[in-house]
Amino acid sequence: MNQGKVWLVGAGPSDAELLTVKAKRVLEQAEVVVYDRLVGDSILLMMPDTAEKIDAGKRSGNHTMPQEEMNRLLLRKAQEGKRVVRLKGGDPFLFGRGGEELTLLAEHGIPYEVVPGVTSAIAVPAYNGIPITHRDFASSVHIITGHKKKDEPLELDFATLAKLEGTLVFLMGVSALGDICDGLMHAGKAKDTPAALLSRGTTSRQARLVSTLEKLPEELHEHPLMTPAIIVIGEVCALADQFAWYEKLPLSGKKIIVTRPRERQEEISQRLRSLGAEVLELPTISIAPYRAEELPEQGAALEELESYQYLVFTSPSGVDCFFALLREKKMDIRRFCAGKIAVIGAGTASRLQNYGLMADLMPEIYDAVHLGKCVGADCKDGDRILIPRARLGSQALIGEITAQKKVTIADLPIYDTIEKESPVVELPDLTKEEAMIVFTSASTVRGFRKMMADADISRLQAVCIGAQTKEAAEKAGFTNVCVAAEATVDAIVSAIEEQ
Repeated sequence: MNQGKVWLVGAGPSDAELLTVKAKRVLEQAEVVVYDRLVGDSILLMMPDTAEKIDAGKRSGNHTMPQEEMNRLLLRKAQEGKRVVRLKGGDPFLFGRGGEELTLLAEHGIPYEVVPGVTSAIAVPAYNGIPITHRDFASSVHIITGHKKKDEPLELDFATLAKLEGTLVFLMGVSALGDICDGLMHAGKAKDTPAALLSRGTTSRQARLVSTLEKLPEELHEHPLMTPAIIVIGEVCALADQFAWYEKLPLSGKKIIVTRPRERQEEISQRLRSLGAEVLELPTISIAPYRAEELPEQGAALEELESYQYLVFTSPSGVDCFFALLREKKMDIRRFCAGKIAVIGAGTASRLQNYGLMADLMPEIYDAVHLGKCVGADCKDGDRILIPRARLGSQALIGEITAQKKVTIADLPIYDTIEKESPVVELPDLTKEEAMIVFTSASTVRGFRKMMADADISRLQAVCIGAQTKEAAEKAGFTNVCVAAEATVDAIVSAIEEQ
Protein backbone atom coordinates (compact mmCIF):
# COMPACT_ATOMS: atom_id res chain seq x y z
CA MET A 1 0.00 0.00 0.00
CA ASN A 2 1.27 3.49 -0.87
CA GLN A 3 1.96 5.71 2.09
CA GLY A 4 -0.39 8.61 2.52
CA LYS A 5 0.35 12.21 3.34
CA VAL A 6 -1.05 14.86 5.67
CA TRP A 7 -1.56 18.53 4.90
CA LEU A 8 -2.03 20.84 7.88
CA VAL A 9 -4.14 23.58 6.31
CA GLY A 10 -5.09 26.98 7.72
CA ALA A 11 -8.59 27.93 6.60
CA GLY A 12 -8.41 31.58 7.63
CA PRO A 13 -11.01 33.44 9.71
CA SER A 14 -14.21 32.47 7.79
CA ASP A 15 -14.50 34.42 4.54
CA ALA A 16 -14.03 31.88 1.74
CA GLU A 17 -12.12 34.42 -0.34
CA LEU A 18 -9.41 34.58 2.33
CA LEU A 19 -8.62 30.90 1.80
CA THR A 20 -5.26 30.70 0.05
CA VAL A 21 -4.94 29.34 -3.48
CA LYS A 22 -2.81 26.45 -2.23
CA ALA A 23 -5.26 25.62 0.56
CA LYS A 24 -8.11 25.45 -1.94
CA ARG A 25 -6.15 23.17 -4.26
CA VAL A 26 -5.13 20.82 -1.47
CA LEU A 27 -8.66 20.71 -0.06
CA GLU A 28 -10.19 19.85 -3.43
CA GLN A 29 -7.84 16.86 -3.76
CA ALA A 30 -8.40 15.49 -0.26
CA GLU A 31 -9.60 11.96 0.41
CA VAL A 32 -10.06 12.59 4.14
CA VAL A 33 -10.81 15.97 5.76
CA VAL A 34 -10.61 16.37 9.53
CA TYR A 35 -12.07 19.79 10.27
CA ASP A 36 -12.72 22.15 13.17
CA ARG A 37 -16.09 23.79 13.68
CA LEU A 38 -14.31 27.17 13.72
CA VAL A 39 -13.81 26.76 9.97
CA GLY A 40 -16.34 28.88 8.05
CA ASP A 41 -19.36 27.10 6.55
CA SER A 42 -18.55 28.53 3.12
CA ILE A 43 -15.17 26.77 3.28
CA LEU A 44 -16.55 23.49 4.63
CA LEU A 45 -18.88 23.38 1.63
CA MET A 46 -15.82 23.28 -0.65
CA MET A 47 -14.91 19.80 0.56
CA PRO A 48 -15.11 17.13 -2.16
CA ASP A 49 -18.30 15.08 -2.26
CA THR A 50 -16.19 11.92 -2.25
CA ALA A 51 -14.00 12.79 0.73
CA GLU A 52 -14.46 11.24 4.17
CA LYS A 53 -15.35 14.10 6.50
CA ILE A 54 -14.58 13.96 10.21
CA ASP A 55 -15.81 16.68 12.59
CA ALA A 56 -13.19 17.33 15.26
CA GLY A 57 -15.29 19.95 17.03
CA LYS A 58 -13.00 22.45 18.75
CA ARG A 59 -15.58 25.13 19.48
CA SER A 60 -14.90 26.82 22.80
CA GLY A 61 -15.94 24.48 25.59
CA ASN A 62 -16.99 21.76 23.14
CA HIS A 63 -14.02 19.66 22.05
CA THR A 64 -15.57 16.69 20.28
CA MET A 65 -12.27 14.84 19.89
CA PRO A 66 -9.42 14.81 22.45
CA GLN A 67 -6.11 16.03 21.03
CA GLU A 68 -4.34 12.69 21.53
CA GLU A 69 -7.08 10.90 19.62
CA MET A 70 -6.80 13.51 16.86
CA ASN A 71 -3.08 12.87 16.52
CA ARG A 72 -3.63 9.11 16.25
CA LEU A 73 -6.44 9.60 13.72
CA LEU A 74 -4.21 11.60 11.37
CA LEU A 75 -1.51 8.95 11.66
CA ARG A 76 -3.92 6.08 11.01
CA LYS A 77 -5.51 7.68 7.94
CA ALA A 78 -2.10 8.46 6.46
CA GLN A 79 -0.95 4.88 7.10
CA GLU A 80 -4.01 3.74 5.13
CA GLY A 81 -2.50 5.53 2.12
CA LYS A 82 -4.95 8.47 2.14
CA ARG A 83 -4.47 12.12 1.23
CA VAL A 84 -5.44 13.70 4.54
CA VAL A 85 -6.24 17.36 5.12
CA ARG A 86 -6.34 18.64 8.68
CA LEU A 87 -8.42 21.79 8.20
CA LYS A 88 -8.06 24.34 10.99
CA GLY A 89 -9.49 27.81 11.50
CA GLY A 90 -7.00 30.65 11.13
CA ASP A 91 -3.38 29.51 10.93
CA PRO A 92 -2.40 26.01 12.12
CA PHE A 93 0.66 27.21 14.04
CA LEU A 94 -0.96 30.15 15.84
CA PHE A 95 -2.54 28.63 18.96
CA GLY A 96 -3.77 25.84 16.71
CA ARG A 97 -1.80 22.97 18.27
CA GLY A 98 -0.38 22.24 14.83
CA GLY A 99 3.01 21.37 16.28
CA GLU A 100 1.45 18.69 18.48
CA GLU A 101 -0.31 17.13 15.51
CA LEU A 102 2.90 16.94 13.49
CA THR A 103 4.96 15.35 16.26
CA LEU A 104 3.44 11.88 15.95
CA LEU A 105 3.56 12.06 12.14
CA ALA A 106 7.25 12.96 12.21
CA GLU A 107 8.02 10.13 14.64
CA HIS A 108 6.44 7.61 12.24
CA GLY A 109 8.01 9.03 9.07
CA ILE A 110 4.71 10.24 7.59
CA PRO A 111 5.22 12.96 4.95
CA TYR A 112 3.38 16.21 5.62
CA GLU A 113 3.08 19.82 4.51
CA VAL A 114 1.94 22.92 6.35
CA VAL A 115 -0.26 25.39 4.46
CA PRO A 116 -0.32 28.66 6.43
CA GLY A 117 -3.62 30.47 6.81
CA VAL A 118 -4.68 34.09 7.25
CA THR A 119 -4.97 34.59 10.99
CA SER A 120 -7.99 36.25 12.56
CA ALA A 121 -5.56 38.34 14.61
CA ILE A 122 -4.87 40.36 11.45
CA ALA A 123 -7.91 39.78 9.22
CA VAL A 124 -10.70 40.48 11.74
CA PRO A 125 -9.31 43.86 12.84
CA ALA A 126 -8.75 44.73 9.17
CA TYR A 127 -12.40 43.93 8.34
CA ASN A 128 -13.36 46.26 11.20
CA GLY A 129 -11.18 49.15 10.05
CA ILE A 130 -8.45 48.57 12.66
CA PRO A 131 -4.86 48.45 11.35
CA ILE A 132 -2.98 46.47 13.99
CA THR A 133 0.12 48.55 13.30
CA HIS A 134 0.21 52.22 12.35
CA ARG A 135 3.19 54.52 12.01
CA ASP A 136 1.67 57.08 14.38
CA PHE A 137 0.29 54.71 17.02
CA ALA A 138 1.84 51.23 17.08
CA SER A 139 5.07 49.87 15.64
CA SER A 140 4.58 46.36 17.02
CA VAL A 141 1.81 43.84 17.57
CA HIS A 142 1.61 41.10 20.18
CA ILE A 143 -0.74 38.13 19.78
CA ILE A 144 -1.69 36.43 23.01
CA THR A 145 -3.96 33.53 23.88
CA GLY A 146 -6.70 34.54 26.28
CA HIS A 147 -7.84 30.97 26.76
CA LYS A 148 -8.07 29.67 30.31
CA LYS A 149 -9.36 26.50 31.88
CA LYS A 150 -12.64 26.69 33.75
CA ASP A 151 -12.36 27.97 37.33
CA GLU A 152 -8.62 28.53 36.96
CA PRO A 153 -6.81 31.90 36.93
CA LEU A 154 -5.50 33.39 33.71
CA GLU A 155 -1.76 32.73 33.48
CA LEU A 156 -0.47 35.88 31.80
CA ASP A 157 2.44 38.18 32.62
CA PHE A 158 0.39 41.36 32.85
CA ALA A 159 3.35 43.36 34.17
CA THR A 160 5.21 42.78 30.91
CA LEU A 161 2.13 43.16 28.68
CA ALA A 162 1.15 46.47 30.28
CA LYS A 163 4.54 47.99 29.41
CA LEU A 164 4.32 47.11 25.72
CA GLU A 165 3.68 50.10 23.46
CA GLY A 166 2.28 48.10 20.55
CA THR A 167 -1.13 46.60 19.86
CA LEU A 168 -2.27 43.66 21.97
CA VAL A 169 -4.48 41.06 20.30
CA PHE A 170 -6.06 38.36 22.47
CA LEU A 171 -7.51 35.29 20.80
CA MET A 172 -10.01 33.02 22.55
CA GLY A 173 -10.32 35.49 25.40
CA VAL A 174 -13.95 36.58 25.56
CA SER A 175 -14.76 34.61 28.70
CA ALA A 176 -11.70 36.17 30.35
CA LEU A 177 -12.31 39.74 29.14
CA GLY A 178 -12.81 41.13 32.64
CA ASP A 179 -9.68 39.41 33.94
CA ILE A 180 -7.63 40.66 30.99
CA CYS A 181 -8.74 44.28 31.35
CA ASP A 182 -8.34 44.26 35.17
CA GLY A 183 -4.95 42.59 34.94
CA LEU A 184 -3.60 45.17 32.50
CA MET A 185 -4.95 48.12 34.48
CA HIS A 186 -3.59 46.79 37.77
CA ALA A 187 -0.21 46.42 36.06
CA GLY A 188 -0.23 50.08 35.03
CA LYS A 189 -1.94 50.16 31.61
CA ALA A 190 -3.95 53.38 31.27
CA LYS A 191 -7.62 52.70 31.81
CA ASP A 192 -8.59 55.03 28.94
CA THR A 193 -6.56 52.96 26.45
CA PRO A 194 -8.80 52.27 23.41
CA ALA A 195 -10.02 48.68 23.31
CA ALA A 196 -12.30 46.69 21.02
CA LEU A 197 -14.15 43.41 21.00
CA LEU A 198 -14.63 42.08 17.46
CA SER A 199 -17.27 39.38 16.97
CA ARG A 200 -17.65 36.92 14.10
CA GLY A 201 -15.28 38.86 11.90
CA THR A 202 -15.36 38.53 8.09
CA THR A 203 -18.92 37.10 8.20
CA SER A 204 -22.35 38.61 7.61
CA ARG A 205 -22.84 38.75 11.40
CA GLN A 206 -19.70 40.76 12.04
CA ALA A 207 -20.09 43.18 14.97
CA ARG A 208 -17.82 45.21 17.23
CA LEU A 209 -17.69 47.14 20.47
CA VAL A 210 -15.12 49.92 20.66
CA SER A 211 -14.56 51.43 24.07
CA THR A 212 -11.78 51.72 26.63
CA LEU A 213 -9.88 49.20 28.69
CA GLU A 214 -11.93 50.20 31.74
CA LYS A 215 -15.37 50.21 30.17
CA LEU A 216 -15.24 47.38 27.62
CA PRO A 217 -16.32 44.55 29.99
CA GLU A 218 -19.33 46.54 31.17
CA GLU A 219 -20.35 47.40 27.60
CA LEU A 220 -20.10 43.75 26.62
CA HIS A 221 -22.44 42.91 29.50
CA GLU A 222 -24.92 45.54 28.25
CA HIS A 223 -24.50 44.65 24.56
CA PRO A 224 -23.61 40.93 24.33
CA LEU A 225 -21.79 39.77 21.21
CA MET A 226 -21.50 36.24 19.89
CA THR A 227 -18.35 34.18 19.83
CA PRO A 228 -15.94 33.60 18.23
CA ALA A 229 -14.55 37.04 19.01
CA ILE A 230 -11.16 38.63 19.53
CA ILE A 231 -9.96 41.43 21.79
CA VAL A 232 -7.79 44.26 20.50
CA ILE A 233 -6.17 46.76 22.87
CA GLY A 234 -4.23 49.80 21.74
CA GLU A 235 -4.47 53.25 20.21
CA VAL A 236 -5.28 51.80 16.76
CA CYS A 237 -8.76 50.79 18.00
CA ALA A 238 -9.75 54.47 17.89
CA LEU A 239 -9.45 54.31 14.09
CA ALA A 240 -12.24 51.74 13.65
CA ASP A 241 -15.05 54.13 12.77
CA GLN A 242 -12.85 56.19 10.46
CA PHE A 243 -11.44 53.23 8.54
CA ALA A 244 -14.42 50.83 8.64
CA TRP A 245 -15.14 49.60 5.12
CA TYR A 246 -16.73 46.15 5.19
CA GLU A 247 -20.12 47.23 6.55
CA LYS A 248 -20.32 49.94 3.88
CA LEU A 249 -20.47 47.43 1.03
CA PRO A 250 -23.99 47.18 -0.47
CA LEU A 251 -24.70 43.60 0.66
CA SER A 252 -22.72 43.62 3.90
CA GLY A 253 -24.69 41.88 6.63
CA LYS A 254 -26.46 39.53 4.22
CA LYS A 255 -25.94 35.78 4.17
CA ILE A 256 -26.91 34.27 0.83
CA ILE A 257 -27.19 30.58 -0.01
CA VAL A 258 -26.68 29.73 -3.69
CA THR A 259 -28.14 26.40 -4.79
CA ARG A 260 -26.89 26.15 -8.37
CA PRO A 261 -24.86 23.11 -9.49
CA ARG A 262 -21.24 23.43 -8.37
CA GLU A 263 -19.91 24.05 -11.87
CA ARG A 264 -22.25 27.03 -12.31
CA GLN A 265 -21.76 28.73 -8.94
CA GLU A 266 -18.81 30.98 -9.68
CA GLU A 267 -20.43 33.82 -11.63
CA ILE A 268 -23.19 34.65 -9.18
CA SER A 269 -21.11 33.89 -6.07
CA GLN A 270 -18.33 36.25 -7.14
CA ARG A 271 -20.81 39.01 -7.91
CA LEU A 272 -22.47 38.72 -4.51
CA ARG A 273 -19.18 38.50 -2.60
CA SER A 274 -17.82 41.56 -4.39
CA LEU A 275 -20.81 43.45 -2.99
CA GLY A 276 -20.06 42.31 0.56
CA ALA A 277 -22.37 39.31 0.99
CA GLU A 278 -21.40 36.16 2.83
CA VAL A 279 -22.09 33.43 0.26
CA LEU A 280 -22.62 29.76 0.99
CA GLU A 281 -22.39 27.58 -2.10
CA LEU A 282 -24.82 24.74 -1.43
CA PRO A 283 -25.46 22.84 -4.68
CA THR A 284 -28.82 21.11 -4.37
CA ILE A 285 -28.68 19.48 -7.79
CA SER A 286 -25.96 18.08 -10.01
CA ILE A 287 -25.76 17.67 -13.76
CA ALA A 288 -25.13 14.15 -15.06
CA PRO A 289 -24.32 14.32 -18.80
CA TYR A 290 -25.06 11.30 -20.98
CA ARG A 291 -22.25 9.70 -22.91
CA ALA A 292 -23.00 8.74 -26.50
CA GLU A 293 -23.68 5.09 -25.62
CA GLU A 294 -26.09 6.17 -22.88
CA LEU A 295 -28.35 8.20 -25.17
CA PRO A 296 -31.93 6.94 -25.51
CA GLU A 297 -33.27 5.92 -28.90
CA GLN A 298 -33.82 9.58 -29.75
CA GLY A 299 -30.03 9.85 -29.88
CA ALA A 300 -30.14 8.88 -33.53
CA ALA A 301 -31.26 12.47 -34.16
CA LEU A 302 -27.66 13.61 -33.69
CA GLU A 303 -26.61 11.60 -36.75
CA GLU A 304 -29.12 13.61 -38.80
CA LEU A 305 -28.00 17.02 -37.58
CA GLU A 306 -27.99 18.58 -41.04
CA SER A 307 -31.66 17.67 -41.53
CA TYR A 308 -32.89 20.07 -38.82
CA GLN A 309 -33.89 23.67 -39.40
CA TYR A 310 -33.78 24.65 -35.71
CA LEU A 311 -31.58 23.79 -32.75
CA VAL A 312 -33.15 24.86 -29.43
CA PHE A 313 -31.25 25.16 -26.12
CA THR A 314 -33.03 25.59 -22.79
CA SER A 315 -30.02 25.99 -20.46
CA PRO A 316 -26.26 26.55 -20.41
CA SER A 317 -25.88 22.95 -19.20
CA GLY A 318 -27.67 21.79 -22.34
CA VAL A 319 -25.18 23.70 -24.47
CA ASP A 320 -22.20 22.17 -22.67
CA CYS A 321 -23.56 18.63 -22.79
CA PHE A 322 -24.49 18.93 -26.46
CA PHE A 323 -21.03 20.01 -27.51
CA ALA A 324 -19.45 17.36 -25.29
CA LEU A 325 -21.44 14.77 -27.23
CA LEU A 326 -20.32 16.24 -30.55
CA ARG A 327 -16.71 16.01 -29.42
CA GLU A 328 -17.16 12.44 -28.23
CA LYS A 329 -18.75 11.43 -31.53
CA LYS A 330 -16.19 13.52 -33.50
CA MET A 331 -19.00 15.43 -35.18
CA ASP A 332 -18.65 18.93 -36.63
CA ILE A 333 -21.24 21.59 -35.75
CA ARG A 334 -20.91 22.87 -39.35
CA ARG A 335 -23.22 20.03 -40.34
CA PHE A 336 -25.95 22.30 -38.94
CA CYS A 337 -24.82 25.31 -40.99
CA ALA A 338 -28.18 25.96 -42.69
CA GLY A 339 -30.28 26.11 -39.51
CA LYS A 340 -31.13 28.61 -36.78
CA ILE A 341 -30.26 28.38 -33.10
CA ALA A 342 -32.74 29.46 -30.43
CA VAL A 343 -31.92 29.91 -26.74
CA ILE A 344 -34.06 30.42 -23.66
CA GLY A 345 -32.18 33.45 -22.33
CA ALA A 346 -29.06 35.56 -22.00
CA GLY A 347 -27.15 33.03 -19.87
CA THR A 348 -27.62 30.30 -22.45
CA ALA A 349 -26.72 32.72 -25.26
CA SER A 350 -23.51 33.61 -23.44
CA ARG A 351 -22.60 29.96 -23.00
CA LEU A 352 -23.22 29.38 -26.73
CA GLN A 353 -20.77 32.17 -27.53
CA ASN A 354 -18.07 30.18 -25.70
CA TYR A 355 -18.31 27.76 -28.63
CA GLY A 356 -18.06 30.52 -31.24
CA LEU A 357 -21.78 30.61 -32.06
CA MET A 358 -24.41 33.35 -31.81
CA ALA A 359 -28.07 32.71 -31.11
CA ASP A 360 -30.56 33.64 -33.84
CA LEU A 361 -33.63 33.65 -31.59
CA MET A 362 -34.18 34.55 -27.94
CA PRO A 363 -37.50 35.47 -26.29
CA GLU A 364 -37.94 38.72 -24.37
CA ILE A 365 -39.16 36.73 -21.36
CA TYR A 366 -36.75 33.95 -20.48
CA ASP A 367 -38.88 30.87 -19.90
CA ALA A 368 -40.00 27.75 -21.74
CA VAL A 369 -43.42 29.11 -22.70
CA HIS A 370 -42.06 32.24 -24.35
CA LEU A 371 -39.21 30.32 -26.00
CA GLY A 372 -41.83 28.04 -27.53
CA LYS A 373 -43.85 31.01 -28.77
CA CYS A 374 -40.71 32.59 -30.22
CA VAL A 375 -39.69 29.45 -32.14
CA GLY A 376 -43.27 28.73 -33.18
CA ALA A 377 -43.65 32.18 -34.66
CA ASP A 378 -40.40 31.93 -36.61
CA CYS A 379 -40.59 28.40 -38.04
CA LYS A 380 -42.85 27.13 -40.80
CA ASP A 381 -44.92 23.99 -41.34
CA GLY A 382 -42.78 20.96 -42.13
CA ASP A 383 -39.67 22.19 -40.31
CA ARG A 384 -37.64 19.81 -38.16
CA ILE A 385 -36.60 21.00 -34.70
CA LEU A 386 -33.98 19.42 -32.43
CA ILE A 387 -34.20 20.18 -28.67
CA PRO A 388 -31.24 18.74 -26.71
CA ARG A 389 -32.02 19.23 -23.02
CA ALA A 390 -32.59 17.62 -19.62
CA ARG A 391 -34.51 14.35 -19.49
CA LEU A 392 -37.40 15.91 -17.57
CA GLY A 393 -37.81 19.10 -19.58
CA SER A 394 -40.90 21.30 -19.62
CA GLN A 395 -43.54 20.12 -22.06
CA ALA A 396 -44.81 23.70 -22.34
CA LEU A 397 -41.99 24.41 -24.81
CA ILE A 398 -43.11 21.76 -27.26
CA GLY A 399 -46.77 22.60 -26.71
CA GLU A 400 -46.28 26.24 -27.65
CA ILE A 401 -44.41 25.34 -30.85
CA THR A 402 -46.89 22.71 -32.07
CA ALA A 403 -49.82 24.99 -31.25
CA GLN A 404 -48.61 27.30 -34.00
CA LYS A 405 -47.05 25.06 -36.65
CA LYS A 406 -47.08 21.48 -37.90
CA VAL A 407 -43.48 20.52 -37.29
CA THR A 408 -41.39 17.47 -36.40
CA ILE A 409 -39.70 17.77 -33.02
CA ALA A 410 -36.86 15.60 -31.72
CA ASP A 411 -36.88 16.00 -27.94
CA LEU A 412 -33.39 14.68 -27.12
CA PRO A 413 -32.48 14.03 -23.44
CA ILE A 414 -28.73 14.58 -23.08
CA TYR A 415 -28.39 14.91 -19.31
CA ASP A 416 -30.13 14.23 -16.03
CA THR A 417 -30.71 16.75 -13.27
CA ILE A 418 -30.06 14.85 -10.05
CA GLU A 419 -31.43 16.14 -6.74
CA LYS A 420 -28.83 15.75 -4.00
CA GLU A 421 -29.66 13.57 -1.02
CA SER A 422 -27.55 15.49 1.50
CA PRO A 423 -25.13 18.43 1.69
CA VAL A 424 -21.37 17.93 1.47
CA VAL A 425 -21.24 18.41 5.24
CA GLU A 426 -23.90 18.68 7.92
CA LEU A 427 -24.41 22.33 8.86
CA PRO A 428 -26.73 22.38 11.87
CA ASP A 429 -26.78 26.19 12.04
CA LEU A 430 -27.52 26.75 8.35
CA THR A 431 -31.18 27.79 8.76
CA LYS A 432 -31.01 29.13 12.31
CA GLU A 433 -30.23 32.67 11.16
CA GLU A 434 -31.92 34.97 8.69
CA ALA A 435 -30.59 34.41 5.20
CA MET A 436 -31.55 34.63 1.54
CA ILE A 437 -31.53 31.57 -0.69
CA VAL A 438 -31.20 31.78 -4.46
CA PHE A 439 -33.10 29.32 -6.64
CA THR A 440 -32.36 29.29 -10.37
CA SER A 441 -34.78 26.50 -11.32
CA ALA A 442 -37.64 24.51 -9.87
CA SER A 443 -35.27 21.55 -9.56
CA THR A 444 -32.96 23.51 -7.22
CA VAL A 445 -35.97 24.10 -4.95
CA ARG A 446 -36.93 20.42 -4.94
CA GLY A 447 -33.30 19.46 -4.32
CA PHE A 448 -33.07 21.79 -1.33
CA ARG A 449 -36.21 20.43 0.30
CA LYS A 450 -35.04 16.88 -0.32
CA MET A 451 -31.63 17.66 1.14
CA MET A 452 -32.96 19.66 4.11
CA ALA A 453 -36.33 18.00 4.63
CA ASP A 454 -36.51 18.73 8.36
CA ALA A 455 -35.08 22.25 8.25
CA ASP A 456 -37.01 25.23 9.57
CA ILE A 457 -37.14 27.54 6.55
CA SER A 458 -39.12 30.33 8.20
CA ARG A 459 -36.01 32.57 8.40
CA LEU A 460 -35.11 32.09 4.74
CA GLN A 461 -36.18 34.46 1.99
CA ALA A 462 -36.30 32.78 -1.41
CA VAL A 463 -35.02 34.71 -4.44
CA CYS A 464 -36.29 33.00 -7.60
CA ILE A 465 -35.23 33.34 -11.21
CA GLY A 466 -38.75 33.15 -12.65
CA ALA A 467 -42.42 32.39 -12.14
CA GLN A 468 -42.08 28.62 -12.43
CA THR A 469 -39.33 28.61 -9.78
CA LYS A 470 -41.42 30.90 -7.55
CA GLU A 471 -44.32 28.47 -7.80
CA ALA A 472 -42.03 25.60 -6.77
CA ALA A 473 -40.67 27.61 -3.82
CA GLU A 474 -44.12 28.44 -2.54
CA LYS A 475 -45.18 24.82 -2.94
CA ALA A 476 -42.10 23.83 -0.88
CA GLY A 477 -43.26 26.03 1.98
CA PHE A 478 -41.39 29.30 1.47
CA THR A 479 -43.58 32.22 2.50
CA ASN A 480 -41.16 35.08 1.78
CA VAL A 481 -40.46 34.88 -1.95
CA CYS A 482 -39.31 37.44 -4.50
CA VAL A 483 -38.73 37.03 -8.24
CA ALA A 484 -36.00 38.54 -10.39
CA ALA A 485 -37.20 40.87 -13.14
CA GLU A 486 -35.69 38.53 -15.72
CA ALA A 487 -33.85 35.22 -15.71
CA THR A 488 -30.29 36.55 -15.50
CA VAL A 489 -27.58 36.78 -12.86
CA ASP A 490 -27.73 40.59 -13.10
CA ALA A 491 -31.45 40.56 -12.34
CA ILE A 492 -31.00 38.16 -9.40
CA VAL A 493 -28.32 40.41 -7.91
CA SER A 494 -30.53 43.46 -8.41
CA ALA A 495 -33.45 41.71 -6.70
CA ILE A 496 -31.22 40.92 -3.71
CA GLU A 497 -29.96 44.51 -3.50
CA GLU A 498 -33.56 45.77 -3.43
CA GLN A 499 -34.54 43.65 -0.42
